[in-house]
Amino acid sequence: MQMKTGVEQSVYAILLLNFLPEKAVLSGDIISQQLGGSASYFQKILRKLVNADILVSVPGIKGGFKLKKDPEDIRIYDVYLAVEGKQSLYSSSGIFHDMLNLKEKEICLLSDLMEEAESSWKTILKRETIASLTEEINKKCPKENLQMLKKIVHEKMVL
Repeated sequence: MQMKTGVEQSVYAILLLNFLPEKAVLSGDIISQQLGGSASYFQKILRKLVNADILVSVPGIKGGFKLKKDPEDIRIYDVYLAVEGKQSLYSSSGIFHDMLNLKEKEICLLSDLMEEAESSWKTILKRETIASLTEEINKKCPKENLQMLKKIVHEKMVL
C-alpha cells in the first residue's frame, strides 16, 4: 500500500491556511508555489477539501481558500477521506481460493488481518488533528524557519 501524495499535500496546505488570520484567504496559486506543485493539480485537491467541508473557497480577484472548521475539528482521517475516498486498502484477488481450488470465494486468510491493520491506522488518523500537527510543528521546527514561512504566508494572504 502506498498513499498518494495528495493526502500529504492536502495536510500541508491546510497547515499553511492555519497560519492565516481569521478573515484572510490564500490563493490556490500561492499554496501550490509553497508546496511545489502545479496550480491546476492543487485546484483539484483544494476543491476536494471544499467539497468535504474542510475548506471554504472565496471567489473573486481577492479570493482564495481558508479553513471552514477549527483546527481541532479537522481530523487527518477526514483529509484522507476527502482525497482518497472510503475504499478499503485491501481487496482480496482470490489467489488463496484459486491456489487451494476452494468453492467459496469468501475465504481469504489475509482479509481479517488487513481489516485489523486498516482499523488501527484509521484510529490513529482519527485521533490526530490539524491542531495537534500544528503543535508538533511549533515544537520540532526551527523557530526562524517557521517564522519565515509565516511571514511569506502573511505577505501573500488577502484580507
